[in-house]
Amino acid sequence: MSTFVAMNRMDIQYPLLSKIDSPADVKKLELDQLPNLCKEIRAYMLDILSQTPGHLAAGLGVVELTVALHYVFDTPEDKVVWDVGHQSYPHKILTGRRDSFSTIRHWGGLSGFTHPDESPYDSFVSGHASNSISAALGLAVSNHLRHEDSHVVAVVGDGAMTGGLAFEGLNNVASQPNNLLVILNDNHISIDPITGSLSKYLVDLTTSKLYNTMRHKGYQGLKKLNLINDTRKQNIQRVHNSLKGLINDEQPNLFEGFSIRYFGPVDGHDVLGLVERLSLLKDFQGPKLLHIKTEKGKGYKPAEEDAVVWHSPGLFDRSTGKRIQAPQLPDEPEKFQDVFGKTLLDLARSDERIVGITPAMVSGSSFGEMMEAFPDRVFDVGIAEGHAVTYSAGLALGGLIPFCCIYSSFMQRAYDEVIHDVAMQKAPVIICLDRSGLVGEDGMTHHGLYDIPYLRTIPGLTLMSPYDECELRQMMYTAYKHVAELGPIVIRYPRGKGSNGHWHVDFEELPIGKAQVLRKGERVCVISYGPIGNNAKIALDDLATEGIHVGHVNLRFLKPLDTDTLDTLAMEYQDIITIENGSLSGGVGSAILEYYSDRDIDVNIHRMGVRDQFVRHGAVSVQEAYVGIDPESIADTVRKVYKEDQV
Repeated sequence: MSTFVAMNRMDIQYPLLSKIDSPADVKKLELDQLPNLCKEIRAYMLDILSQTPGHLAAGLGVVELTVALHYVFDTPEDKVVWDVGHQSYPHKILTGRRDSFSTIRHWGGLSGFTHPDESPYDSFVSGHASNSISAALGLAVSNHLRHEDSHVVAVVGDGAMTGGLAFEGLNNVASQPNNLLVILNDNHISIDPITGSLSKYLVDLTTSKLYNTMRHKGYQGLKKLNLINDTRKQNIQRVHNSLKGLINDEQPNLFEGFSIRYFGPVDGHDVLGLVERLSLLKDFQGPKLLHIKTEKGKGYKPAEEDAVVWHSPGLFDRSTGKRIQAPQLPDEPEKFQDVFGKTLLDLARSDERIVGITPAMVSGSSFGEMMEAFPDRVFDVGIAEGHAVTYSAGLALGGLIPFCCIYSSFMQRAYDEVIHDVAMQKAPVIICLDRSGLVGEDGMTHHGLYDIPYLRTIPGLTLMSPYDECELRQMMYTAYKHVAELGPIVIRYPRGKGSNGHWHVDFEELPIGKAQVLRKGERVCVISYGPIGNNAKIALDDLATEGIHVGHVNLRFLKPLDTDTLDTLAMEYQDIITIENGSLSGGVGSAILEYYSDRDIDVNIHRMGVRDQFVRHGAVSVQEAYVGIDPESIADTVRKVYKEDQV
C-alpha cells in the first residue's frame, strides 16, 4: 500500500473498497452500494497511479464493467479474459491485489497486464491485443466437452477488434457448442483514436435513432407487461432480433453474421444496468456479444479530455491534473522514436514517394509530426501488424517508399508476412523495429528480444542497428537511398533516450555491411550491436583506468556481416566478447560464432545477452543487471576473460 493511502487510513478513505479482499466480498454488497464502490475504485487508482506510473485511462473506463462482472459471475471458476491487459487494473484491485497495487510495473511487483502466474483470477496472458476471443472460445469449448457449468467471458477493448485474430476467433465461435459471452468495450480508441471501417460501423450502429428508439420502447413495453424475467429470456431475444431485422435489412448486424447473438449497445458506465444485463445473459445458451459504450478516462476530467496523453501519463498531480515531467536539459538526448519521427519528416519533405505505416501507434512511434504535415502519407492501419507489413509491400511494389514502423514484440505477429510478402519478392520496404530489446515496465509481453533470431534467418533482408540516435538518422537515410537495389531493410532501435544530444546532422550514407572500429586494444575485443554498445563503452572506459585496454567494434550491420573486419579481429585478438540486447539463442553472437566455426578460424567467443528465459517487468537498468548486460556485468566479464588470457 502506498504511503499516501496508509497515512489517510484505508478504511476511512475507502469504506467499501477496504473490505474487498476478493470478488466474494463484492457479492456481499447491496446493489445500491455498487455505484459508491466504483467511485472508490476510481479514487484509489488515481491516488496510486499519480505516484506510481502506469496505464490509467483504460482502467478508468472499465470500472463499472469490472464491478458488474465480479458481482454477477463466480470468478475464478468463471473465467474472464481481458483484451488488452491494461484494462485490468480495476480487476486486479478487486481480486486480492489491492494492497500490492502500488507495486504495479515495479521489479518484483504486480505486472501491468494479466498473467495466470500472478493470480488465479487472471485466466490468460494479455499483453498483445486481439487474442481474447480465441482464448476464451477455447476455454468455453473445453467447458462444454468436460461438461463443466462454469462461464467464460471475453472483454474486448481499446481497439482490439481491429486485429485479424479477433475476427478469426469470431469466425470460429459458432463452429462448436459453447456459451461464450463476448463483451465489446467500445470506446473508439486504442492508444490513439481508432481508424477504419469497423469504427465507423460501430458509430453507425450505436447512433441509429430508429433502432435505439424502437429498442427502448419495446423494452419498456415488455417490462410493463411483466414479460422480462428469467423464464422469458429467449422469447425476449427473439423479439429483440426480429426488431433489429426489421430496421437493419440494408445493413445486417456484423456480429450476427457470425451467428453470434448481439445485445446492445448499452451504457457501460451504468453499473446497475450492467448487472441486470449480465445476469440475464449469464445462463443464456449459445455464443453472444454484449456491446457496451464507455469513455476512456471516465471520472477524471483531464483523462476524459485527452485519453491519448492519459493512456499512460507518468507521474501527475491528482488535484490539478498537471503531469510531472523532468525538465529537458540543454543537449539532452531525445528518445529514439522521436528521432525516427523527425527524421522521417525530413526525408518525406525531400521525396513525395516516402510514406509511413503504423499499426495503431501514431503517438508511440512518433508519427504525429509527419501526419500533421502530410496527412495523406501516413497510414494508421489499426492493431493489424500482419496487414501493415503486407500493405507496405503493396505500396512498395506500387512505386512508393514505405517506412513501416512496428514495435519489435508486435512484429512477431507478422513473421509470415515478412517472409512471404516482403522478402520472397524483394519488396523495397524499410521496416523500423521500435522498442527492440528490453523495454522496462511493460515486461515480458513487450520485450523486443527475439527479432534478431527470427529475422536473420530470412534470405534477402538487410539488418542494421544504430549505436546512437545520430546513427539511427543516418541508417534511415542509407536505407532510403539503397532500398531499391538491396530490397527490404530492417532497422532496430530501443525504447527510450539515446546517448547523443547532437543527432540533427546533415544526412550521410553509411557503407553497407561495414562495421565501425571504436577503439583498439590488446588480447580482447568487444563487438556490440546497437545502442547496448554504450554500456560497453562505459565499462571499457572504467577498465582503461585499471590498465585493461580492450578493443571495441560497433557492428552496425548483422546482414551482411562485415567479414573483412571479423577476419582482422581474429588475427589481432585472442578473445572476442559479443554483446547484444536480445536473445542469445540465434542472435548476434551466434551469427559470429557460426562464421568463425564454418571457416575453422581459431578464436575464443564469449556471448553476452539474454539467456533462455522470459524477463519480468521493472526498470530497464534493473533488467540489464539481471540478465548481465549492464556496464558492471560487462566489465566483470572482460576482467575475467582478460585475466584468463594472462595465465
